[in-house]
Amino acid sequence: MALNESALSELLVALRAADGVDLVRELAQWALQELIEAEATERIGAARYERSGERVTERNGHRPRTLSTKAGDLSLAIPKLRQGSFFPSLLEPRRRIDQALYSVVMEAYVSGVSTRSVDALVESMGAASGISKSEVSRICAGLDERVAAFRNRTLGHTSFPYVYLDAIYVHVRDDALGQVVSRAVVVAIGINAQGGREVLGIDVGDSEAETFWTGFLRSLKTRGLTGVRLVISDAHEGLRAAIRKNLQGASWQRCRVHFVRNLLATIPKGSQEMVAAAFRSIFTLTTGEEVEARWAEVTTMLSDRFPKAAALLDSAKTDVLAFCAFPREHWRQIWSNNPLERLNKEIRRRTNVVGIFPNDGAVLRLIGAVLADQHDEWAVARRYFSEASMAKLSPCHTDPAATAELGT
Repeated sequence: MALNESALSELLVALRAADGVDLVRELAQWALQELIEAEATERIGAARYERSGERVTERNGHRPRTLSTKAGDLSLAIPKLRQGSFFPSLLEPRRRIDQALYSVVMEAYVSGVSTRSVDALVESMGAASGISKSEVSRICAGLDERVAAFRNRTLGHTSFPYVYLDAIYVHVRDDALGQVVSRAVVVAIGINAQGGREVLGIDVGDSEAETFWTGFLRSLKTRGLTGVRLVISDAHEGLRAAIRKNLQGASWQRCRVHFVRNLLATIPKGSQEMVAAAFRSIFTLTTGEEVEARWAEVTTMLSDRFPKAAALLDSAKTDVLAFCAFPREHWRQIWSNNPLERLNKEIRRRTNVVGIFPNDGAVLRLIGAVLADQHDEWAVARRYFSEASMAKLSPCHTDPAATAELGT
């Protein structure tokens, strides 16, 4: 990269006047600015005031940007273009998740909430000098607007044959009560008619009560959720009641992972591995008839020694084996809530950093940002189910009676 003589002269003057601490900051600021200008020149096809046949646009001034580093806050100038936009690659903006995490922790910090490792986190982000309340407010406002747009976007662009529902719990400070409380965060993801995954919604409430789940599901339908053939979740009573009330015409798949935990709770510890192996053998078969026959065999096998387990198997058969009515290629992904559980692990990894959230808005900001980034990654990733396998659902997909019933 050719060095600009004027910039070098200005740097030398600044360095002569600077002390040892400012020396590193001035060098870092100068080097970054020169790299930014060089990248802009490459993008434009010509340097400033240069005539070139390769020029594609012209400069149109600069916009200021402050970059927090371990050398201090650097004042940089980002070139603006008359046509198109430019942002230097070495200053890639933080991902939504990182912005959200940063703003939530800072909000807790400036609000006086005790949050573990806040200082270490701030320093690791390169802002050891801290952050002002106005900067926190600006970051939060921008993120809240984007997360709200994501949460309220329309779902009417396609149908969603499969919907997964689950909840996790986080700690939130309740100023009215003067204490920390547990809050439920409900999340919905879906498989669309093309076989791709999408995040459908998120909300925060007091608990997984039926009224809360009902309001959440109604909001999804209001935004355009249609075509639901199968809902996959655990057996929480409030959730089950809300599904029956709001997603009529859809089958319910009881998560086999959650079910086997309930099943083994009725078995003495010494026999649990044997029962678990027998239960797993049901899901190695390849046709619905074989699966149901093996279920009956396992139930009969357990009836003498473990009557409670046999009774549980008998009562849960329809719900746990609901996946059998769907294409064989989909079974492994729809017989449990694992696709959503994996996403919940990523959410927990982020929320554990915060520990205690200052309010519900901070919860939605961080988790909403995590989900928005995941949604974007899924949008460009390989389809979860192939088009050929999804086509096997199409006759029921377009059944007007089922769609009308769901939309009531």
